[in-house]
Amino acid sequence: MIVSRRNGFLLFSVAYFAFAIFSLVSQRALEKPQEYSGDRVVVTAPVQIALAFGDRYFAANLEAIRLAATGMTVNSSTGAIDGNYLLRSHNVVSKLNPCHEDNYYLANAILSWAGADSEANSILQDASRCRSWDFLPAFLLGFNKYYFERNIPAAQEALKVAAARSPENAIAMKRFAVMIGTEEFDDHALALAYLEEQKDQAQSESLADSLQDRIVRLEGLILLLEKQEIYEARFEAALPTPSALVNSGLLDALPNDPLGIGYEFIDGQFKLRQIRIQGVERPQ
Repeated sequence: MIVSRRNGFLLFSVAYFAFAIFSLVSQRALEKPQEYSGDRVVVTAPVQIALAFGDRYFAANLEAIRLAATGMTVNSSTGAIDGNYLLRSHNVVSKLNPCHEDNYYLANAILSWAGADSEANSILQDASRCRSWDFLPAFLLGFNKYYFERNIPAAQEALKVAAARSPENAIAMKRFAVMIGTEEFDDHALALAYLEEQKDQAQSESLADSLQDRIVRLEGLILLLEKQEIYEARFEAALPTPSALVNSGLLDALPNDPLGIGYEFIDGQFKLRQIRIQGVERPQ
């Protein structure tokens, strides 16, 4: 029995020492501006479980801490974020522990509005199944299904689940579910108000700054749509290309996306460009 306790203490000491070294290195790294220089490694879920002595929840916490500590890197030449790393890391945490609160919340805030809403929705869907007491992942999933995918039935179903889990907000959520079916509001204005509210409630400065970038990105889309409407009314013709807004004098330049992802002009309609990382997106 004495040997067992000593072995347990030794294992704990080694793990604690290793984590202390990791924390120190991470803190030093945060003191210097990070530049994207290639794809960063994300250890697979099975390996992380092994490294955490078989404790998947401990492994999920460690990866979430690493994700928060390293943050996002930016390509100085293009301004693009390292979306590949973020997607894979959030995905691994979800596999280790789909109930992880920080993971689903940050995945939605960071990924959904950076062109990876499908991947974020997979994480939200898993969190909603796992956290049967929590209305928020179901609500966020419902909002995303409506705003990004225009999947009204799926959005209404998710909102129905959220309403059942939150009696105090049930009436408002049910009303929202009805309204999205009738398109009774400006969805872009609603999304902008939602992002601004999330920024005001952000617990950290880095998250608030990240959400501000997404607010600017959405404002760019709204500006493009407004100028397109003016162009088509003035010339009584469909907008042929985005550059026509500049050539006509309606814009001095096309809006810049601070995330470096940009916008799409498909079938005569401006949209937020999406990103896809092979091997990360999971079936719904």
